[in-house]
Amino acid sequence: MVAYHKQTTDEVMKKLNVSNQGLYNYDVLKRQEVNGYNQLIEGKRTSTLAVFFGQFKDLLVIILMVAAVISFLLGEVESTIVILVVIILNAILGTVQHVKAEQSLDKLKALASSVAKVMRNKQIIEIPSKDIVVGDLLYLDAGDYINADGRLLASYNLHVNESSLTGESLAVAKNTDPIRKDRITTGDKKNMVFTGGFVTNGRGIVIVTAIGMDTEIGKIANLMDTAKEKKTPLQVSLDQFGEKLALGITLICLGIFLIDLFRGRALGDSFMFAVSLAVAAIPEALSSIVTIVLAFGTQKMAKENAIIRKLYAVESLGSVSVICSDKTGTLTENKMIALQVYVDQRVVPYDQLHTENKVEKNLLLKAVLCNDALERDEKEIGDPTEIALVKLGKHYGFDELRVRNRYPRIAEIPFNSDRKLMSTVNHFEQKNILITKGALDVLLNRIVKIETSNGTLPMTDEQRKKIEAINRGFSMNGLRVLAIAYKEVRANQIIDERIEQDLIFVGLIAMMDPPRKETKEAVESCINAGIKPVMITGDHKLTATAIAKEIGLLNDPSEAIEGHDIEGLTDEQLQELVENISVYARVTPEQKIRIVKAWQEKGNVVAMTGDGVNDGPALKQANIGVAMGMTGTEVAKDASAMILTDDNFSTIVKAISNGRSLYTNIKNAILFLLSGNAGAIFVVLYATILGLSVPFAPVHLLFINLLTDSLPAIAIGLEPHNKNAMKDKPRNIHTPLLNKAFTTQVILEGLLIAIATIIAFEVGLATGDTLTASTMAFATLCLSRLVHGFNSRSKESIFTIGLFSNIYTWVAFLLGVLSLHVVLFIPSLTGVFEVATLNSAQLSLIYCLSVMPFFVNQWYKLLFVRSK
Repeated sequence: MVAYHKQTTDEVMKKLNVSNQGLYNYDVLKRQEVNGYNQLIEGKRTSTLAVFFGQFKDLLVIILMVAAVISFLLGEVESTIVILVVIILNAILGTVQHVKAEQSLDKLKALASSVAKVMRNKQIIEIPSKDIVVGDLLYLDAGDYINADGRLLASYNLHVNESSLTGESLAVAKNTDPIRKDRITTGDKKNMVFTGGFVTNGRGIVIVTAIGMDTEIGKIANLMDTAKEKKTPLQVSLDQFGEKLALGITLICLGIFLIDLFRGRALGDSFMFAVSLAVAAIPEALSSIVTIVLAFGTQKMAKENAIIRKLYAVESLGSVSVICSDKTGTLTENKMIALQVYVDQRVVPYDQLHTENKVEKNLLLKAVLCNDALERDEKEIGDPTEIALVKLGKHYGFDELRVRNRYPRIAEIPFNSDRKLMSTVNHFEQKNILITKGALDVLLNRIVKIETSNGTLPMTDEQRKKIEAINRGFSMNGLRVLAIAYKEVRANQIIDERIEQDLIFVGLIAMMDPPRKETKEAVESCINAGIKPVMITGDHKLTATAIAKEIGLLNDPSEAIEGHDIEGLTDEQLQELVENISVYARVTPEQKIRIVKAWQEKGNVVAMTGDGVNDGPALKQANIGVAMGMTGTEVAKDASAMILTDDNFSTIVKAISNGRSLYTNIKNAILFLLSGNAGAIFVVLYATILGLSVPFAPVHLLFINLLTDSLPAIAIGLEPHNKNAMKDKPRNIHTPLLNKAFTTQVILEGLLIAIATIIAFEVGLATGDTLTASTMAFATLCLSRLVHGFNSRSKESIFTIGLFSNIYTWVAFLLGVLSLHVVLFIPSLTGVFEVATLNSAQLSLIYCLSVMPFFVNQWYKLLFVRSK
C-alpha cells in the first residue's frame, strides 16, 4: 500500500497522474472501471424469498396452519385449501408491503445522500459523493463532511474532527508537510483526511487517494451493518396495543370455544371457528399498514422538497407548536444583492459608483479579492453575501478570476461564526496587503484610519459616529452590511488573527436578502394553526426586526432581543421569557440550544432549522431538526430529522400540514380496522349468548380478514391532504392515540355494523335455513365493512370532502365487492365458501342493510361535525 503521507504533494500528484486542473471526464470513467464507486458495501439484505417465508413465523399464521392441518385430518379438504390460499395471499401481501416500504426508504436515502465539490474539466463542480474517484481534487470548506480518504495539497487553517474514526473529540489541525515516520497511527497523519471526518474550520484542497471499501473507515467491515431502522413511537405503541388486544380477543375466542363444546358442537368445528374468529378480529396488519402509509407519505413530502430522514419525525410534525427558524435563506431568498454603498464619506446607490475614483475602485477590488465565491455560466458557487460582492464587481467590469490572478492571494484567515471576520493577504501593487471584511460592530474597534479622496486620514470619533449612524440606517431598512478594511503587511509577517488590528477603513456595502414571496402567508398559516414562529439569527437586531415585521412575524419591537440579553438569565427565567419573544438576534450556538430547551421545558414540540456546523447540537436537541439542503453543511444534515431541498420556511409549514394529515390518515385507518373487527365480535357474542346457530363459517371470517382489512385500510391511509389540517391546534404528543374518545367511536361504529349484520342474520334464520342465515350475515358484514371504508376517510362527511377525491378507496371497495359476488354467484365456489344461493329480495336486503351504518354515520357528521 502506498504511504501517501510520506510523499510530498508533487510526488502524490505525479503518482496519481493528476494535474492542478483536476480530472477530465474520460479520466473519471477509466478510474471508475478500476476502483468502482465511492460506496461502502452494505450488509447482505434479506431476499424477497426470505421475506416471504418470514411471513409464516407470525403466531397467528402458525395457528392458522395448525387449523389447516386439523381441518385436513377431519376430512374437510375444501376448508384446508381455502385456509392455505388465505395464508399464502396474506404472505404475498405482507411481502409486497415490505418490499415497497424498503424501496421507498431507499429512494429517500438516495435523495438525502451527500455531495462533494471537486475540480473536473478545469471547473469546480458539485457531484454526488458516490461519484468521487481516486485522483479527484476535493475542495473542503467549514461544515463539509469528508467523503473519501486523501492527501492535503493545500490547507488554510483547516481543522478536521475525526472522532468517528479515531475516537478523539478534538479537531485536528491539518497541514501539507510530508511525514517521514515509518510507524504512524491514522490519527497522527496530519497531512491526510479520512472518510467520516468533518471540517470544523478553514478550507483545504485534497487529492483523493482511496474511496469506498479501500478507505480507512471502509476497512471496518461491520460499520454499516450495525445501522438498523428503528420502529417509530406510533408503531411501538400499536405493537403494544396489538399484544393486549390479541390477548383479550384470544380469551373471548377461548370462551366461545368452550361454550360451543358445552352445547355439543364438534371439537374440530369449535376449534376452527374460534381460531378463525381470532384471526378475523385481531388487526395483525396494523404495524405494516403504518409502515406503508408512512413510506408513501414521506415520498410525497420528498416531492414537495421535504426529505424525511427519520420516520419518527412524521409523527412529531403534527405536534409541532414552535418553529425556531434561521432568517437567511429560510425566511428570505438567500440571494443577496448590493443596494447601497458608503464610500469616500458618502452614500452611493450600487449602480452609481465611478471606477475613476480611486477609493471607490479600491472598495470594489478588495470586495472581490477578500472573497471565495465564483460565478460562471450562470452558476453561483459560494456564500450568497460573497456572490453579491462578486456580482457588484462584475457590474463594473471586474471579473473575479482575472482580478484574483492579477492580485494573487498569498495567505488567508478564514471566516468563522465566532470571529465574524475573514481576511486575505494579497500581492497588491508591489505590496502585500491584508484585506479584512466583516460585521461593522466587530471591525470598527480595529480601525485607526479611513481612506478618502484626500488621502488616508486618521479615524476621528465624529467619523466613527457617522459610520455607525449610516450602518444603523442601512440595518433599519433590513439591509445586511459588510465593512471592508485593509493594511499593509510585511513579507515575513506571521498571518493569524492577531494581525487583524490597526486597519484602514474603505467602506460599507449594504445588501438586501429579500423575504421569500410565500413566507408571509406561511407565517400567517403557522399562527392560525397555533404554532409560534420564532426567528433565531446571527444577524444584527435591526436587520432581523425589519424582515420579521415585513413577514408578519413581529408586531412589537419589544419582542426582539439579542443573544447577550439572555446570557445572564437562569434557565427558569429564560422559560418565563421565551413566550414573549419572536426574534433573537446575534445569538451563539449555545444560546440556540438554551432557547430550544426552554420551549421544550414548557411542554412544546420544537422544530429547529440550521445549516452550519455550529447548528448541529441545536438540531439534535430539537424535537425535529430541519437542515437546509442547498446551503446546509453535511454536519447539519446528519444531525437533522428532515432536510429542506429548497431551504424554504414555507416548506416546513407544508411538511407540518402533511404530517398532521398523515397522522390523521393513520388514525382513521386504525379506526376502520378496529371498528370493523369489533362488529364481527359483537355479532358472534350476540349469537353465542342467545344460543343461536353460528353466524359465520370459519372460511367466511378468513375471507373477510383478507379482503376487508389491508387494502381499504391502506387506501384510507393514502387519503389526500386535508385542506383544514392547519386550522387545528397542535396535537399533544403525549395524548395516546387510543384514548377514551377513540375507543368509544370504535365501539359505536362497530355496533352499527353489528346491528346491520344481526338483522340480516335474523331474517335468514326466519327462513328456517341456517346456511342462508350464515350467508346473509357473511355478505352483510363483508359489504358493510367495505362501505364503512368511506366513513373512515374523515371526521367530516364524505359529501364535504368529496365522494371521489380518494380513488384508492374506490379501488379497494370495488375489488372487495367483486370478490364477494364471485363467491356468491359462481356455483363452483359456493360449496368451498359455504354459502347458500340467495334470491333477489335477500340480496336487496343485504345491500340496504350494508349501507345503513354508512348513512347513519353521514347523517351524524352532516348535523354535528362542522368543517372548520
